[in-house]
Amino acid sequence: MLFDWWPNIEFAYPWILPFLVAIPYLIYLKRNRRHQETASVQVSTLQHYRPVYNWKLQLRPLPFILRCVALASLIIALARPQEKFTEEQTTGEGIDMVLCFDISGSMTSQDFKPDRLEAAKEIAKDFVNNRPGDRIGIVIFSSQSFTLCPITSDHNTVLTQIGNIQNGYLTEDGTAIGSGLATSVDRLKDSKAKTKIVILMTDGVDFGGVIPPDIAEKLAKLYGIKVYCIGIGSNQVLDADPNGKSGSSDGKLSFNDNLLKHISSETGGQYFSAANKESLEESYKSINQLEKSRVETTTYHHYTEKFLPFVLLGLACILIELLLSLTVLRKFP
Repeated sequence: MLFDWWPNIEFAYPWILPFLVAIPYLIYLKRNRRHQETASVQVSTLQHYRPVYNWKLQLRPLPFILRCVALASLIIALARPQEKFTEEQTTGEGIDMVLCFDISGSMTSQDFKPDRLEAAKEIAKDFVNNRPGDRIGIVIFSSQSFTLCPITSDHNTVLTQIGNIQNGYLTEDGTAIGSGLATSVDRLKDSKAKTKIVILMTDGVDFGGVIPPDIAEKLAKLYGIKVYCIGIGSNQVLDADPNGKSGSSDGKLSFNDNLLKHISSETGGQYFSAANKESLEESYKSINQLEKSRVETTTYHHYTEKFLPFVLLGLACILIELLLSLTVLRKFP
């Protein structure tokens, strides 16, 4: 419990805390003085004297211990320990967006490290962390589409769900760009945000699915949703799943640049081509710059004084020492 409490403590006057070094110095002086004590009566031998042990003898160090505890407590109290509470208030207008991931078999190609899908997930997480005022959802698609995370301001949930994305999550392979975009539009159509965007990432030609891309594009225009398309993949020979429909016989990419450019331009978005992880990261940075949120976060710090327990402990130790000195440990001349 103490370990949970202590990290939240700050001191109003931390420059007082170095005075705590007086405690070990007093202990050193006490030990040194004890070794230098001489007997009041000189005798030739202690052979005929039997050592006497009783409870009062055991209590002799107690007043000094109480004195040290009292001094330490009062020094800490003078430094004014305070428990800090932080509260953030967000004002302004954020953006509602959906990250739409292609999870077809070809996304396991390793022209990105470790592969296309893992690279896209890693960069998407960085993007989410840079959008504190936005509400974000996640849609995945292959030959089908699925809402993995509805639009939410809980970014921890969004990050967790991005981490859970994997190839094979949807049983049938393919690249249903129209279905993925249509599902993303459905997540955003009822949003009250002034700006609504979809970031669609794919590495294949539209293949499978029940909704054609042109229908999905018209739905996006109807609801005022901008679509940013990112074509992922390089022109090197790929090691892709042959069912992913991502490459031609010579191993070169075959995703439809013209389709992705058309969807982006018609909806007011922009198209990006990412041939490697660095260019994919630059695509997200460009979107981050193009779509600015008008959000201000105000941080409030509240402090609760915690010096009173240390004052009471110090006074209690002084009182106990005084009572012991006047009663059971009283010294007579």
